[in-house]
Amino acid sequence: MKLIDKLIITNCDIISPFEEKADAEILIDKAKIIKIGSSGDFSKKDNIIDAEGRIVSPGFIDVHIQGAGGADVLDGTYDGLSAISMTCAKFGVTGFLATTVFRPDGDNRHLSNVCESAKKNLGGAQLLGIHIEGPFIAPEKKGMIKSDCICEPSEKALDEILKITEGNLRLMTIAPELENSTTIIKSLVKSGVAASFGHSNATYEQTVKGIVSGISHVTHLFNAMPSIHHREPGPIPAIFEDDNITAQIIFDGVHIHPTILKFATKILGEKRFVVITDGMQAMGLLDGKYVYNYLEYESKNGTARYLDGTLIGTSLGICQLVKRCVKLSDNTLRTAIRAASFNPAYTLGIEGKKGSIEVGKDADIVILNKDLSVWKTIINGKIVYEE
Repeated sequence: MKLIDKLIITNCDIISPFEEKADAEILIDKAKIIKIGSSGDFSKKDNIIDAEGRIVSPGFIDVHIQGAGGADVLDGTYDGLSAISMTCAKFGVTGFLATTVFRPDGDNRHLSNVCESAKKNLGGAQLLGIHIEGPFIAPEKKGMIKSDCICEPSEKALDEILKITEGNLRLMTIAPELENSTTIIKSLVKSGVAASFGHSNATYEQTVKGIVSGISHVTHLFNAMPSIHHREPGPIPAIFEDDNITAQIIFDGVHIHPTILKFATKILGEKRFVVITDGMQAMGLLDGKYVYNYLEYESKNGTARYLDGTLIGTSLGICQLVKRCVKLSDNTLRTAIRAASFNPAYTLGIEGKKGSIEVGKDADIVILNKDLSVWKTIINGKIVYEE
């Protein structure tokens, strides 16, 4: 990491959720964006990055990533989380949620490790907290989640989770049709944790009830949930019709067909969909076979599947998925960037500090080549990755 007090990024094209500015210049001081102008506006006595016409975007935030760089959150080590952090930075991510599971009657030391590591510098993207998929989910919609990571909703289990995560739990995936789930959803919201619909077999009515109870987000839309049917609408129409719900989308073109990507993002609009990787340890590695949660899977062409064919995630970096968002769903680059930066920040309640290029916000910035690969990643005004 390069330690810099003041920094100027010049000769760049800003593409941010609320501003597009060609031939721009950004002045950073004490980890904050303090001025935005045109190239040549600011004193050149400070450290300068000449972007040479490249794109400057807010740093990406990945709220759903299990692993990267050969490591997994379940490894339960600082080195593993550091590998994830540094791999994320290579793809333009400046902040991420360590996504993992809770074992009701098993070993959860990996969660304690995340909490301890969150206090340290991991060398790349910032660890913003924890996203737990489960354990209050529908067994018939468990996907890649093992049965020993599922239990019935109870305040006792939630209290144990909140205790072990030490205030670092930011997001929890829950199935609202389960008995006592309404109580759990309300407790999550009261604790400052975003409740996310997912791994669920809920009806339309049960989904609405969950949203009324406090669900504000959706885990990998369309995946691990019932499809739309004209006599049994299921959860998706309930999600679409509530303007306060944000929804994760995997833009690899495999988890969701491009036609449905276009359909869904048109209905949701630019404010409500969130680009995620659902990334596995194979992110940043060559195609091949790896092991997740004690089960072997194969990473091929950016897609991760168990050997029985079950989709379990991607091995694509988020900048690659931003590119596919534009290509596969006909969204503008500005909209795709918003979906990978401001929208996840909003979901986590940190949009006042992160998610856009604005004066006063954290200097979390990614400089992209024209092909949307990452040239440099900057966090709090410090360069953490450069091509």
